Amino acid sequence: MGAKHFGARVTRLEDPALLAGRGRFVDDVKLPGLLHACFVRSPHAHAKLRGCDARAALIMPGVHAVMTADDLPEPMRDTPLPLLLPNPALNVPRTQTALARGEVCYVGQAVAVVVADTRYIAEDAAAALVVHYEVLPAVADCRAAAEDGGPGAHSDLTTNVASTFSLAYGDTDAAFADAAHVFREELWQHRGGGMAIETRAVLAHHEPVSDLLTVWSGTQTPHIGRRMLADLIGRDLQSIRVIAPDVGGGFGPKAIFYPEEAVIPAAALKLGRPVKWIEDRREHFLCATQERDQYWDVAIAVDGEAKILGVRGRMLHDTGAYVPWGIVMPYIAASTVPGPYVVPSYRLETVVVLTNKVPTTPVRGAGRPQAVFAMERLIDRVARELKIDRTEVRRRNLIQPEQMPYEVGLMFRDGKPLVYDSGDYPRGQDKALALAGYDDFRERQEAALEQGRFIGIGLANYVEGTGLGPFEGVTVRVLPSGKVAVATGATSQGQGTRTTLSQIVAEEVGCRLDDVVMTVGDTAAISQGIGAFASRQAVNAGSSAHVAGQAVRQQLIALAARALGVQETDIDLEDGVATAQRGNKPSIAFGDLARLAQGIPGVSLPAGQSAGIEHTAYYTPTQAAYCSGTHVAEVQVDAMTGGVKVLRYTVAHDSGRVINPLIVDGQVQGGVAHGIGNALLEWMQYDANAQPLTTSFADYMLPMATDVPTCAIAHVETVNPLNPLGVKGAGEGGTIPAPAAIVAAVEDALSPFGVRFAEMPLTPERIVATLRAAGAYDRLFAG
Repeated sequence: MGAKHFGARVTRLEDPALLAGRGRFVDDVKLPGLLHACFVRSPHAHAKLRGCDARAALIMPGVHAVMTADDLPEPMRDTPLPLLLPNPALNVPRTQTALARGEVCYVGQAVAVVVADTRYIAEDAAAALVVHYEVLPAVADCRAAAEDGGPGAHSDLTTNVASTFSLAYGDTDAAFADAAHVFREELWQHRGGGMAIETRAVLAHHEPVSDLLTVWSGTQTPHIGRRMLADLIGRDLQSIRVIAPDVGGGFGPKAIFYPEEAVIPAAALKLGRPVKWIEDRREHFLCATQERDQYWDVAIAVDGEAKILGVRGRMLHDTGAYVPWGIVMPYIAASTVPGPYVVPSYRLETVVVLTNKVPTTPVRGAGRPQAVFAMERLIDRVARELKIDRTEVRRRNLIQPEQMPYEVGLMFRDGKPLVYDSGDYPRGQDKALALAGYDDFRERQEAALEQGRFIGIGLANYVEGTGLGPFEGVTVRVLPSGKVAVATGATSQGQGTRTTLSQIVAEEVGCRLDDVVMTVGDTAAISQGIGAFASRQAVNAGSSAHVAGQAVRQQLIALAARALGVQETDIDLEDGVATAQRGNKPSIAFGDLARLAQGIPGVSLPAGQSAGIEHTAYYTPTQAAYCSGTHVAEVQVDAMTGGVKVLRYTVAHDSGRVINPLIVDGQVQGGVAHGIGNALLEWMQYDANAQPLTTSFADYMLPMATDVPTCAIAHVETVNPLNPLGVKGAGEGGTIPAPAAIVAAVEDALSPFGVRFAEMPLTPERIVATLRAAGAYDRLFAG
């Protein structure tokens, strides 16, 4: 029988409750005796802490506590937050303490917390707190931070350089010496954030009778958070329960364990009352981790036919004041550069520096948008200089499907050789170009130019390592009610996790989708879990659901055959009923089988029958699963204002076998929206003293619905041979190549003026300044 649920365009099971206002986010959790917290944050980018006077705050009615680092429990009081991703190339593995002790190193670093009856009282008391600072010189620009003799991001360090590493293979020196052509580009990529619609949130409650500490957190990684919290407060892991309820977007920053996630539980334990903290939007701008800045100086060597011989260069990465996720983001960027192309030799030197800005960690794409931007800008340069169509240069250099699996020559961030498992990159590019109407674009462009409109087209290719380990778990259990309970360490921030896992389980077990009862993001539901990041859940949780579902299916068949007195091969499972395909086709419902599996008190189970009908599987991938795609952007540029309108956007995306095309399309569409913001709008700006300048949506621009066209999407399914579902990740592919494609399209639109762009975001001010420098307005006004 063919697939019934897997591959179907099933509408999301999560949506009815969310659309009806029945979602349950952290702020919706109301507990008796609830107190509210407000953090006191440093107004300085770099300063010594010389004391804190809390007397005025403590005498205010409704204030229950003011806590500084000295008031925290051991070992949290002095111990920095655990480093999540250590790396031997990381020379300065510095993370922050839960509350600042002795020194603050970025604006917004938490110094104290006030707990009161209401958030309003807590805010007033926080304003009454007097913190004494000795201001120190701050470093805001990572280029200055990398130089000797400048201000230090930390007063006790002799260098701001946290790490230097090189990724290389082949002989780049020979490639560049023998090349017919060498082209060099200097690129800059901005700071930006995830900007989820729901800010961070934590609520903690200690139940003294059971000694259970329950934490509700708007996190992507509840099991990791529980482990880190246990280390910081010195409690047994089993005495902590972390729940990630409905979470309004994650995009990477919510995968991090933050100081507030430790301080709020500590306050709840100290006061014996539940304590809640909801981050306000300004705090989110100040304190939630961001991604980038990066400065790239890269060159490409090609032969006379535009075939790539080598790529080399240097990348400078601003990691902010701390390294909570080590150097994973610049490492991913450095290892992503070769992309879907045959690059015979490669060398990139990477320097990671500390500054007095909020730490940088992965945001949707996790370093890959920068790498793709660098590589695609180089290829566009080759095409322009050699007067070859951009698509043709790419075709000549794309890895061919018969070369799969393809060994790039680097080590990926998971410690495994970077080997592309599958893919058909030429077919993906051809599909995208055909869907975008690329062949007749020049005619459209000429017609538009005659009307005084400047339109352009750009494309970009990418490869992304998805489905990273170490594992994810799923338990499948048939209940006496006939429902099928599913618990997983995977989490959901809008990806449709419940829907896709329900489709996989229903397919394997033979039940209705409506009969799947899903629990996600609750450490009490399954003992082990990792969570959502790196486009990993379809591969890891999906494969675990598949394996667990198959095991439960076999248990149902064996028990039904015994109950109905037939052979196992005679049993068919469908819609929650086991039916014998012989005679008068007797049947038995899953609920009745679940009761049989409970046995009779005092009576032994039949030989071979297990207790209950359930199975827990932990799938562990052997390596990353590499998805890929091609994006084509068509834009119109207002040369007078620098405004850019994306007219058409086309995506050909390979995420392996597609579990639910509707959800994958939604992930791609949402990713493109994020990519448009990265390309044209979003820029977290700081002044020379590392003071943030964009701390509200009045200053930090996000794309609106009118800025994001409905994408034309084609699926290119090449089966991943390394997991039982044949799937690859899909959550970040919409974002990764978007800036490269959009900036190339803007450049193409303004080609009559010969302008070039090497940065993102490409703001209207930057476009106008570039046109003015090129003398474009003299030509326009003269015409």
